[in-house]
Amino acid sequence: MVSFRQKQSLFLRPRLKRLQEVQAEIYRQLQLLIPAEVTVHDSFTSNVGGSPLLRMDILERHPYTQFLRLTYSFPRGEQQELSPDAHIRLYRDARLAEVTAFDPEQGFRRTAHPWYPRRPLLQRSWRQNLVLDKWLGYLLAQGHSVSTMRPASDRIKGISGQEEPVPVG
Repeated sequence: MVSFRQKQSLFLRPRLKRLQEVQAEIYRQLQLLIPAEVTVHDSFTSNVGGSPLLRMDILERHPYTQFLRLTYSFPRGEQQELSPDAHIRLYRDARLAEVTAFDPEQGFRRTAHPWYPRRPLLQRSWRQNLVLDKWLGYLLAQGHSVSTMRPASDRIKGISGQEEPVPVG
């Protein structure tokens, strides 16, 4: 297994420190998937036998953060179905990564505000990051890695066949 995190922590109540431990684990796992060519190319695919096509797009680059999209691409006729559709923010300086959403409309919905109750936001973030942690462990166990990621000629296209808009915010 690839996970460096203690498994019993999955059953503990969400706490900020535990959330940060999960986010550090996500960052470590992503480092096993993100190729060095990420500074040159914006899109990558990984094709491993017995696994759907894995797609990754770099949506934003900043000096200390990156925003990327990671999804499986399932053929559906002439179109592609994307599932799960994870939008992930990497904090290179803090060596943390967090999922911001599992859908393409994530940039258009407000999910946090100073007046929102903190506990539901923490629980939502806890659940989403645990799902991403498990999925990344599964991807690595399937054989997806830096060596299987190849530059792609096009960006991820959704079920409609149109290129997905870059999220704002």
